[in-house]
Amino acid sequence: MRIENRWFERKRIDDDITLIWEPYVDPLIRCNIWHVRGRDRDMLIDTGLGIASLRNASQDIFDKRLMAVATHTHFDHIGGMHEFDERVVHESEATIMTDGSSPMMLRACDFSKAELNELSDLGYPVERDELITAVPEAAFDIAAHTTKPAPSTWSVREGDRLDLGNRNFEVMHLPGHSPGSIGLWEEETGTLFSGDAVYDGALLTNFPGANLDDYVHTMQRLRELPVRVVHGGHENSFGRERLREIADEYLRTWEQAGTTSVDRLPR
Repeated sequence: MRIENRWFERKRIDDDITLIWEPYVDPLIRCNIWHVRGRDRDMLIDTGLGIASLRNASQDIFDKRLMAVATHTHFDHIGGMHEFDERVVHESEATIMTDGSSPMMLRACDFSKAELNELSDLGYPVERDELITAVPEAAFDIAAHTTKPAPSTWSVREGDRLDLGNRNFEVMHLPGHSPGSIGLWEEETGTLFSGDAVYDGALLTNFPGANLDDYVHTMQRLRELPVRVVHGGHENSFGRERLREIADEYLRTWEQAGTTSVDRLPR
């Protein structure tokens, strides 16, 4: 496997927001890493796989006090959390951060046959033995790479606020994808960082930790949020109209499939 010293790419979205990603990672597990600049301190939302040092690669923009927020504790979002001193996660998933028990799944053999079949049906076919196409250094051992323990310094819940000085984000508890999935909502600008609660791609609802009844409530709640822009945990950002389309499509699909007792669907 080839060696790529430049492991991360990034794109400046506006004056305060930068998107960082790992280009040599399969789209299935390539999460969006968001850096938000504040007056008094910055915020980092999710940290990728931890294959290479995110802190070292981003020293030029990580130039002030920084808190790293995990939107949830799946391995593709918390791999680099151990590199940062301030670590934020929902209280219901704090233990996973502490003991590093989120399994790292970088190879096809890490998934069951049923999971691989479902991923293919959802448009995420796993066609290689390994889900990375390069390594940051010759010594990297894909089989030995694990999620490192990163105990939270702040276990948040619904309604808590993350204050950056000139920007203020409210924690929204958005279970469904995982028990402790959160979004970060800035009402003043209509900006939502949604993690994997919603993104513009196939949502994974049948994997360990997912709960469809919770997901229904989360989708109904998100549908009514007056967003201007949604920055998800995967795929491209989108606006309010697309958010409502995504929510309606999933709510309708779940109801028609009889997979949940939905009697509260928006009409």
